[in-house]
Formats: sequence, structure tokens, C-alpha cells
Amino acid sequence: MASCTHVFQISGIKIRDKKRVLVQGIQQLGGKYIGGSVYQHASTHLIIPQVLSSEKFLAACAAGKWVVTPDYVLDSVKNGSWLAEGPYEVTISTGATSAFYPVRQWREKVASGRLTGAFQGWRVLLMIQEPTRRAMFKRLLKAGRAKVYHCPPPAHASITHVMAKPITEDSKSHNAPCYPVSWIVQHLFGSNCVDMKFNITDDHSAETKKASFVDVDFSKLETELRDYVIKQEGRPRLCFLEFLDCHDPYHPQSQAPETDFSNVGSMIECGLFIEALDSIRSAVFPGLLPPAPYLVSLLEYAQQGNATSVFLRNFQQFLYNLLLTNPPWLAPSTVKKYFTQVLQCPRCKTGLWPFLETAISYCLASEVTCHPLPGPAQPTLLHFHSDLLAFFLKLFQGELHSVSTRDFVLPEGTGVSQASASGSLLYGTFWTVWERSTLLSRAVKQLTQLVVQAAIEDYTERDEKQKLHLADTLLDLLSVLVEFWCQQHFKLNPNLVEKGLKDLAEHFAVISQDVSPVVLAELVVRIRSTRLKLVMADAIFRNLCCRNGFTVGDEPLSLKKMVLSYLPALGSLAQSPTGARLRTGPTSHSCTNQGIGCRS
Repeated sequence: MASCTHVFQISGIKIRDKKRVLVQGIQQLGGKYIGGSVYQHASTHLIIPQVLSSEKFLAACAAGKWVVTPDYVLDSVKNGSWLAEGPYEVTISTGATSAFYPVRQWREKVASGRLTGAFQGWRVLLMIQEPTRRAMFKRLLKAGRAKVYHCPPPAHASITHVMAKPITEDSKSHNAPCYPVSWIVQHLFGSNCVDMKFNITDDHSAETKKASFVDVDFSKLETELRDYVIKQEGRPRLCFLEFLDCHDPYHPQSQAPETDFSNVGSMIECGLFIEALDSIRSAVFPGLLPPAPYLVSLLEYAQQGNATSVFLRNFQQFLYNLLLTNPPWLAPSTVKKYFTQVLQCPRCKTGLWPFLETAISYCLASEVTCHPLPGPAQPTLLHFHSDLLAFFLKLFQGELHSVSTRDFVLPEGTGVSQASASGSLLYGTFWTVWERSTLLSRAVKQLTQLVVQAAIEDYTERDEKQKLHLADTLLDLLSVLVEFWCQQHFKLNPNLVEKGLKDLAEHFAVISQDVSPVVLAELVVRIRSTRLKLVMADAIFRNLCCRNGFTVGDEPLSLKKMVLSYLPALGSLAQSPTGARLRTGPTSHSCTNQGIGCRS
């Protein structure tokens, strides 16, 4: 099929009725309209009421495209076919007797084949700090056929121009001329329009001036809003008031009695596990920790499948009492090591995360466990492992609470070294030393995969009494991890946090692409962390759009993105004949990475 010769974009026309008339006229004459707020290379014509300092106009000039007034479409509709564009090409009054045609010189050079674009041959190092501005200038330069690099440029690139905002000593040190970004305008239009102060020769000047409010510089407002958002982002998102009254084991309310645990060891050797647990339960005091090997033996007995439900319930209650009377976030490193010793598989002894993963896998009836467990899954053991996961969640919530409120900074003179987040059980469980600069560690990836499996399991299990509500526990755990990691890095490197959340969203989009949208919708509303909820919702919406032929950008979720991308796409899906049965096939790689506007 022959390609369309009239592909339009529109800029500077904000009155909906006028825009609708133009779009209808384009389609009536067999043309095509491309929406979106950014320049699209596939366009052949740009319609503007007057010359604007906008991305679309500058990019169309650089690419040598036709830039015409709305009358071109209106008069062509009256004519019944496309007219010649020349009489409708935008002009600028420069105060001289003749008008200046800002686009014509570049359009004619591109049409004749002398150039492929206004920036042909440029190899530009783009040094702009603000991401949205940087993306805009990158599109603009690439429209004029420049090659664009980010800092640091590759060794093979011979840079011809450095474009910077602001210009710094660093931007001047790259053995190439350094220019402000405004120099792009000067290159395109010369001395006539260096400041982009244009006045179009139009009989409807009052109307066009009224529409020019859209070009007001909002950079100051954007800066103030960004500073406010950064301040709010630094505040704790999850609060756990139940930890406010945790006992400080080094300022006990009452002196812990001297306790002899030797008889406990004898009971365990004789197989009297119930009696041993009763002896230990009666000796839970702040600052007093039962020997770790005894707890490991009791945990191993609980896992074998022979323990009664009463024993398992009492053991869980003991663990909670031990946590609240001896919270590791208020203790020296020796207490953290104690919990690390106890909270691992008593047989394999491979660490906290493999033990946690085994408990989750057992609840999901998975065979992927660190060692074989009694099967088929027993109801008492299922609830025991589910309760273990809830205990781990409580432990990690306490650490997050401590980091958020700085409770881990202990008074001087207690003999306890000041705790730090880097030595927390959270960090040691989910991130190796080499993974701490990324949110998406190996353990976090595995946990996210298990969250998806648990959500499917919860959705398919219709009997409320049989449900373990595993997905809720794992979602709360993932929320704690995300908030903890973000709080550790946000003040020093907000860009790192943004990248970490984006990586997590993309990973979730990949592993959940075959999951029903109904399951994913239920999953998202149950997330407690607002950060995690936003990135998960963005990943799910992007997947949903891509499955049904709508592509959206990969920029972070925002009100602008929801209004301009998701709402039109979802509206079109709802109105389409197949909208009731959304496609759930695999998402193409291009859908999750292309940054083009959504069709509407």
C-alpha cells in the first residue's frame, strides 16, 4: 500500500472545536493525523497558527518539513483536494518590507537532496541536567539528523558540538565548541529570530495573541514544584506505630532474673520438645537471649511435621515475644548475629533469604525448597510457614520503622555501638554488598516473581477459609523493601532511586505479561507503599496498552502521562468491539521500550 503523502501534526491550537475541524478535514482528504505532545519523524506537515517556540515547530524546521497555517487544510477541504502548500507556508514579519520564511531554506535544501537535515554532520554531546528538557533537545537534534551522545561520550565519537544548560567548566572541557541550547535557534533562523520573538502576518492577530499563553515560561514554577516533591519524597511512607513501645533491652524496665538453660538442652536431647519450649517461653525478658542452638533444634522439630498445632502456635508466640523484648534494631551487632543464626534453615544453614524463600515455596506447593519438606503439604505446616512469613514481615517492618524515625541512634554511655542501616538484617537478607546500589537485587527479583505466583494462587482459591492470603504478606514485605532502599538512597542520589523503581517496574511487566488483568488489578490495590503502587500500576497499564496495540512512553507515571496517554488508550479499548476481552498475549519488546505517543 502506498505511503500517505500528507501526515499532519498540530501545535499551538488549544481550542478543541478548531482542532476537531482540522482533524476531520485531514481525514476527509485522505490524510493522516498523528497526535501526541512531541515531534514525530513520520509527519510530513505541521499545522500552526503562528510561529511558536515549541518542540514540534523547531523540529519540523530542522527536518525540512512543510509548516503551514490552518487555512491550508480548510481551503483544501473547500477545493475537494490538496492545494499547493507554498501560499500557506508560515511567515514572520521582521519589520522589513519583505516577509521572512523561517522554514523554507531548510525545506528546500532537504527536498533537493543537498542536506538530510539542518544538523547534518553534527555529533553533539548533550549536557542538560533536567531529564525532560534533555529528551526534548535530543528529539530536536535528531530531527535535524544530528548524532546525539550523553556524557561521557564513547571513545570513537568525534564530538563537533557541546550543547549545555547550564554551561559549566566541565561542559567546556571536551575539545569541542560549547554552546548554550539557544544557539540551536540561532542556527536555524539566523539573526532574524535569535530570541524567538515572532509576529506572524495574520489578519487575526488578536486571536493568535490570545492563544500564545501556552508558551509562557513555567520553569520557575517547575523548579519550586520539583523542590517540594523532593522534600516530600524524602519523608517516610510507611509508619508502624506498634513499634513505638518496643522495649530497649539495654534499659530494661525490670532486672531480668538469672536463668539456667542447661535443663533445656537435656529436654531436647530426650525429645521433650514441648517441655523445652515451655521452659524457654517462661524466660523471655529484655536483654536475655536463650541459646541459639536450642531454638534451632525447636525450629527443626517444627519443620518435620510431627509437632502439634499447639506447639507450633506457642513457638510462633515465643518468637514474637523475643522480637519485641529484644528488638535487633535497638541492639548491638551481636544480637543481629543471634537472629541471623536462629532465622535460617536448621538443616541447610544457608542464610535468611533461602529460609524465607523455602517458606514461601512451601505455601505455594512448590518443590523448589532448600531441602525436601514433608509432603503432601499439611494444613498445620502450611499455617506454620505462613505465620513464619508474617513474623519475618514484622521483623523487617521494625527495622524500617527504626530507620525512618532514627530510633537506632542510641544514647551514648550504653556500651552499645550506634546502629546503622548498612548493618541491618534487611540489607543482609536482600542485598549483597555488591548489589546495594540497585533495587533489583537477585533476592528482590525472586520475591517479585513469588508475589505474582501468590497473587494468582489467591485469586484461584475461592474458599476464604483455605486462603493463606500469602499475596498480602508478600506485597507488604516487598513494600517494606522498596521503602527501605529508597529511603537509604533518595537524599544522596534521587536519580538512582528513579532508575531502581523503573527497573523494578520493567521486571514486573515482563514476569506478569501472561497474568490476567483482573488478577493484576486486585494485586495493585492491595499494595501499601505508594512508590511501589505507582510503578506497579504504570507497568500494568503499559502492558495492557501494548497488548492491544497502543504504545506509551517509559517515562515515570504522572498526571500528564495518565491524561495524555493512558486515558485515551483505555477509552479506545473500552469502545472497541474487542474491548471486553482484552488480549493477554506476550508483550513485544518494542512496547516496553519505545517512547512514542499513544494512538488516540
